[in-house]
Amino acid sequence: MGLKNTGFNSKLIHSGGIKDPLGSAVTPIYQTSTFSFKSAKHGSQCFSGESDGYIYTRIGNPTILDLERTMADLENGFGGIATSSGMGAVNTVYLTYLSSGDHVVCTEAVYGPSRGVLENVYPKFGIEASFVNTSELKAVKEAIQPNTKLIFLESPANPTMQITDVVAVSELAHKNNIPVCIDNTFASPYLQKPLDLGADIVLHSMTKFINGHADIVAGMIVTKTEEDFKKLRPMMVNLGCNMDPNQAFLTRRGLKTLSIRIDKAQENCIKVADYLESHPKVAWVKFPGLKSHPQYELAKKQMSGPGAMISFGLNGGYKAGEKMMNNVQLALLAVSLGGIETLIQHPASMTHSKLTIAGKLKAGITDDLVRLSVGIEDVEDIINDLDQALKDV
Repeated sequence: MGLKNTGFNSKLIHSGGIKDPLGSAVTPIYQTSTFSFKSAKHGSQCFSGESDGYIYTRIGNPTILDLERTMADLENGFGGIATSSGMGAVNTVYLTYLSSGDHVVCTEAVYGPSRGVLENVYPKFGIEASFVNTSELKAVKEAIQPNTKLIFLESPANPTMQITDVVAVSELAHKNNIPVCIDNTFASPYLQKPLDLGADIVLHSMTKFINGHADIVAGMIVTKTEEDFKKLRPMMVNLGCNMDPNQAFLTRRGLKTLSIRIDKAQENCIKVADYLESHPKVAWVKFPGLKSHPQYELAKKQMSGPGAMISFGLNGGYKAGEKMMNNVQLALLAVSLGGIETLIQHPASMTHSKLTIAGKLKAGITDDLVRLSVGIEDVEDIINDLDQALKDV
C-alpha cells in the first residue's frame, strides 16, 4: 500500500495521479484533439459511460484531468472541472443553476465581469440578481426570494477586501435549499477551503495565484458532491469552454510552487500594508492582516493567512491615485493579480469600469481605491517604489 499524501505541499507535487507509460516525471502534454479506440465496442463503451477512456479533448484529456484531480484534492472536493478562463467557470456555474424566472444573490463587490454579466447579459434570459454586502448576514437573508436558486460569494471580495462568513451564509442558504458557490481566487486553497466551511461549489480564476506566472488564462470549478459535479460537467462540455492541454500543463507546473510563492508574497504584503497604513498621504488601507480591518477576527477564523492583496485610498482621491500609478517603476500598472510580480491598478476606471456609478459606490468601489497585488520581489524594493511614487501625489 502506498503512502497517502496528506500534507498540502505533498499534494501540490504529487496529486493528480496521471502516470505516463514511459515513466516521465511530469504528466506530458497530450496535445491532441481526439483519441483512438481499441475497438468499436470500446468506442461505444466510452460514449455510454461504461468505460472512462478518452474520446475528445473538449470532453476530457489526461493532462487536463491531472490538474482537475489535483485541484479537487487541494480543495477537499469530489471533482474538478477545468475551463478556458475564470469567466468560463463563472458562466458554467450560472448557466447550470439559473433558468428563466430564477434569482441569484451575489456579493456586491465581486469581480467586475462576474457581476457585469448578471447585470447586462442574463436579464435578457429572464434571470434577476440582487447584489448585497454578503459580509452582513442580515442583508443576505433579506435578499433571498422564493425563486432564489444560487448564492454567489467572493471572499475576500475584489477589490474591497471584505470578508464573508462562509459558514453562516452556507447554513442560511441550505435552510432555504439554495446552493452556495464561492470565488476563492484571492485566497487560493492554500489559505482558505470554502467546501470545508459549508460551500457547495468553489471556483478560481487560475490565471492568478494558482498559476502565478502571468502566462496563462484559465479557470476551475470544484464541487463538494458527485451530484453537483454531474450537473456542471455536461454544461462545461456543451459550452465548449474547456481548457487546452498546454494551458493545463503550464497551470499544473505553476501550481507546484503555490505555497512558497504565497508565503513570500504574504510576508511582503504584511510589511507593505503596515507601511501604507502609516503613510500620511494614505487615507485608509484594507488588508485582512491588519487589526483595523472590520472583519479581522473572521479572517483569522476562516483563513490560514491574510493573503497578498491590499486595497487602499489616497487623500487626494482619483487624481492622486492616477498620479501614483503613473509614477510606479517596479510595480506593473496592469490588471490581474496573484503573480510573482507586484501589480497595481485602479478598479473604478479599469476592472470595474462597466459598473454604474451608483453600483460602484454601493459596492464600496470608490474613485480613490487603488488595488495592489504584492509580488515576491525584495520587499524593500517594493516599499521604495511605492514611497517614490507617493512623493508628489
